[in-house]
Amino acid sequence: MASKKYLLLAGAVGLLSASTSFAQVQPTGYDALDSSKVSSKRMVQQNNFTNHQSNFPAKPRDMWELGFSGGLHLISGTVPPQPGFGGGVSLRKALGHTFSLRAEYIGSIDKGQDYKLRPNSPAGGINPWAKTAALNGGMIVPNYKSQNHQLSLDVIASLSNILFYRAEPKVNWYLLAGYSIVMADVDVDALDANGNGYNYSGINFGAKRSDIRKQIKDLRDDKYEQNAPSQGNRVSIGRNDDNQLLRHALDLGTGVAFKVSKRFNIGIEEKITMPFDAYLDGYAAPGSGGSSKDFYSYTSLRLNFNLGNPAKRVQPLWWINPLEYAYSELSSPRHMKLPAPVLPDADGDGVTDQFDREPNTPAGAPVDVHGVAKDTDGDGVPDYKDKQLITPTYCQPVDADGVGKCPDPECCKNRPEVTCASLVLPSVSFKGSSTKVGNDQEAILASVAATLKSNPSCNVLVTGHAGAKGKKGGVDLSSRRVDSVIDYLADKQGIDRGRFIKQNTPGESGTVDLAPAN
Repeated sequence: MASKKYLLLAGAVGLLSASTSFAQVQPTGYDALDSSKVSSKRMVQQNNFTNHQSNFPAKPRDMWELGFSGGLHLISGTVPPQPGFGGGVSLRKALGHTFSLRAEYIGSIDKGQDYKLRPNSPAGGINPWAKTAALNGGMIVPNYKSQNHQLSLDVIASLSNILFYRAEPKVNWYLLAGYSIVMADVDVDALDANGNGYNYSGINFGAKRSDIRKQIKDLRDDKYEQNAPSQGNRVSIGRNDDNQLLRHALDLGTGVAFKVSKRFNIGIEEKITMPFDAYLDGYAAPGSGGSSKDFYSYTSLRLNFNLGNPAKRVQPLWWINPLEYAYSELSSPRHMKLPAPVLPDADGDGVTDQFDREPNTPAGAPVDVHGVAKDTDGDGVPDYKDKQLITPTYCQPVDADGVGKCPDPECCKNRPEVTCASLVLPSVSFKGSSTKVGNDQEAILASVAATLKSNPSCNVLVTGHAGAKGKKGGVDLSSRRVDSVIDYLADKQGIDRGRFIKQNTPGESGTVDLAPAN
């Protein structure tokens, strides 16, 4: 029983192998058998895979991704931000199907305006709010304008290829984390056009927040002429000397991209950059000791383009399901080594032994789908033994050779005996001086032959006509016509020559007459 199960399994594998010739479903995103997209340094691994010396194909060359971004940029800190704008450019390369590296530059301009009176708390020896604080009892309403430059190197983890139920992801969800270096030129508007501080005595701080901001905006000249307070190092780059902050930062973010084509996709991303500095907005709350850190928020729309020759490179690997090739091999094997099915057929009739109901059929004997010898007429004698392949039912039972004995029809049981004298045979006509038996004569002589075969004891008188007065030429012509008729009946129809009697008589007739020889 166990051996039959293994045979059935082998048969199923054989059918699977045969089915591949009808339907070859090849991968749409990445074909591991395509060596044209494998770099020369990885060809050794690819050749080992092709020759079944390794289970793992080489990683193909894939395209780089060039991205352009733009969107909302904010500084989250003590001073409430106003909507700012950022823009950037990036270059991304896959490390594998899940992880990739992206280098990016982001430039942005951010502004912020507070609506509360806050104590002036200068840092680093810089006190741009001194004049304003002197007019308002040591209190100020902070504001800032920041011009930022950010270089990032981020590791991106694509989540879509963890979901292994689609050949090519159409949507790519991802997470990112990385390192940035940030340069920020932070300035404040602390003096009016005359170089004096702002006097807030006319501001109604008990009004609605929006009204307070409007009053402050009307008061300010919006020049941002002073360097903002800061802690830590500065560099001499920027609109005002010694005003550029240089900070290391940590990046965190998430995004989603939607494939438009194999060359282009659109994405939305949220990226948080944390430089661990409380003075990105130019003000740190008193008493915090700078422990309340500010960070950048960049919500962007991204336009991404795949770079590279599609004849030599596949799409970026995060757009390709790494299991698609394995699944395609299971569906339609092109590379797998399949064992040759062993299906014994002892009698060689084309029906395997496990399905053969008659496993010892003689070689060449026709069988049905179950391996049983055919018996076309159902007389109990298989076709390979039956000497009468089609025996009517009324002629059965049959003998050992399958030959039946058919009873005489009712019409013939009392048939009167036919004598030779009663036979009526036709004459054969010749035209002109012809002596050849033509098509017309053959049809007549065929009927004569049939009569003679059914009456084997009867002889035939074949009479030719020698012409008037028995002229010599006429006798010769008549004799040759008689010989042609006898030759045809003997050679073509198989009638014994000993049954024919020849004679020639005078007359002008062009016929040869046949009559029973009584």
